[in-house]
Amino acid sequence: MYRILYIGNNLDSSKTNVSSIQVLGALLESEGYNLRYASSKRNKFLRLLHMIWSCIWNSKWADAVLIDTYSTQNFYYAYTCSLVCRLFNIPYLPILHGGNLPERLDKNPKLSASIFDNSFKNISPSIYLKNAFSEKGYDNVEYIPNSISLENYAVYPKSFNTIRLLWVRSFSKIYNPIMAIEVLIRLKELGHEAELCMVGPDTDGSLEKVKAYAKKTGVNIKFTGKLTKKEWINISEDYNIFMNTTNYDNMPVSIIEAMALGFPLVSTKVGGIAYLIKNEEEGLLSPKNNAEAMAENIIRIFEDEKLRVKLSTNTRKNAERFDWQSLKNEWHAIFKAL
Repeated sequence: MYRILYIGNNLDSSKTNVSSIQVLGALLESEGYNLRYASSKRNKFLRLLHMIWSCIWNSKWADAVLIDTYSTQNFYYAYTCSLVCRLFNIPYLPILHGGNLPERLDKNPKLSASIFDNSFKNISPSIYLKNAFSEKGYDNVEYIPNSISLENYAVYPKSFNTIRLLWVRSFSKIYNPIMAIEVLIRLKELGHEAELCMVGPDTDGSLEKVKAYAKKTGVNIKFTGKLTKKEWINISEDYNIFMNTTNYDNMPVSIIEAMALGFPLVSTKVGGIAYLIKNEEEGLLSPKNNAEAMAENIIRIFEDEKLRVKLSTNTRKNAERFDWQSLKNEWHAIFKAL
């Protein structure tokens, strides 16, 4: 079986959710692939050095290198590792995760071309990014969505005697957790009894700001901190609407998981979200930073049984597209073509 070096943020701490390198890596290993990883170093400079060294050290061992590629600072990790891969003649495949990568293509066209024109294949988990890259002339992009093991997600009936919102993400500015509080406040202003549970680690200090804002405005929120997948799936049974408030996004696994659990969804319409959630079919979308519009969408779901049954049924059906058993052959085909 193929030997794969996987480059990405393989961190395991209270400040990070499970990353794509850990999810996809484990799935590939379950298929018999031999994987090595870089990097779990917490210091960013040491992490970059470890990534570079891993590419060099494994240059004769690896059949290919997977590189998780984001639009922010980690973009330069991908750029540097792609240079090393070319220097040592290793086929590499960037996996496009950053919801703001289209802006990066405009901002750094030469660096982008250096990475993406010279790759064996660029893997896009979303149609949104595949289309954005195609518009810039990149025709070597393969669409393979993020995967889940559908068997781990059971759908339970949800009661709608009150509004009970679930938010699952890292507490980070780009995911706009403050908006979740604003939505809850607006619901209460409109006379609705509502609860909010926010699940996830604090990555940039946003959690304390959110807690302070909740205290200032007098709303009670359940903060769980970081939970394992099994733990948050268990508590999800107590909630009935899944809320996503992000300012930038691509193909978030948390939304795919919420779909698999049969949640009706409300989300901001940003990045790849509109490609993932069909408005009025699998969820209700609203402009970013518009708490009033999102609150109105939540009320629509709460008051309209026919709508929420349709959304819940469709989200679960849509989630079936992301089951690993349906997608693993696409990865097999990629590696066979090396």
